[in-house]
Amino acid sequence: MGDKTLLNKIQEAADYIRSKYAEAPSIGLILGSGLGVIADLVENAMVIQYDQIPHFPASTVEGHAGELLLGTIQGKHVLLMKGRFHMYEGYGVEVVSFPVRVMKELGVKTLLVTNAAGGINTSYEVGDLMLIKDHINFTFRNPLIGPNLSELGVRFPDMSEAYSRALRQTAKKVAEEQGVKLQEGVYIGLLGPTYETPAEIRMMRTLGADAVGMSTVAEVIVARHAGIEVLGFSCISNMAAGILDQPLSHEEVMETTERVKPKFLKLILGIVGQLS
Repeated sequence: MGDKTLLNKIQEAADYIRSKYAEAPSIGLILGSGLGVIADLVENAMVIQYDQIPHFPASTVEGHAGELLLGTIQGKHVLLMKGRFHMYEGYGVEVVSFPVRVMKELGVKTLLVTNAAGGINTSYEVGDLMLIKDHINFTFRNPLIGPNLSELGVRFPDMSEAYSRALRQTAKKVAEEQGVKLQEGVYIGLLGPTYETPAEIRMMRTLGADAVGMSTVAEVIVARHAGIEVLGFSCISNMAAGILDQPLSHEEVMETTERVKPKFLKLILGIVGQLS
């Protein structure tokens, strides 16, 4: 996406969405593998297929629906992405993060990102929910490379609080009230699509990572560049390679996310209710 044409593309995508849903969403949600069920929380939902939105790519991954929902949760206007885009699908990093730009243009101030991740921290269990306190960008790609458009954000964005401390406190409070065990840790994002080797997982643990996945990082970088506050959750859908001495599969990821569904839905509902 060339420099000035990026602004045009953002505008065209946003205008199309506005033509279908007039209210400005203040909260954006991006849902990971198997977590599309959160979309069930959206009331009076207007559904737009990604392939109808100008300049939106299409999601090609099982467990990712490929549709945008606009409606309300707890009386708040939300924009929810049911299915995200990944670099392993062949998309460039700027394409993967493009929807976040559109969210900003539409009025989103808070972004909730969710993903299914492999547990690196050996004290975690399959089915745990991890509040993301920070990330390590091991994709070695950055969506902000290239000319910086001051209309979108500053040249050198601060990432010292990529995941809002205040929002994390809110999430912990809601989890405690609901009796939901919430881990808190560092997410490391890789390109994929292969799962990591046991040697790579040992390296990542040494580097301070608690969970590993193939998404989220680019979206969060663009959100922070745009001044959007971020709250992130990983569903620990499997233990990473070499921990349990068993092969990894996407089926296991889907089964685990299905199992944690009730507590995750309740937690997200509670948190959105607390957002301004």
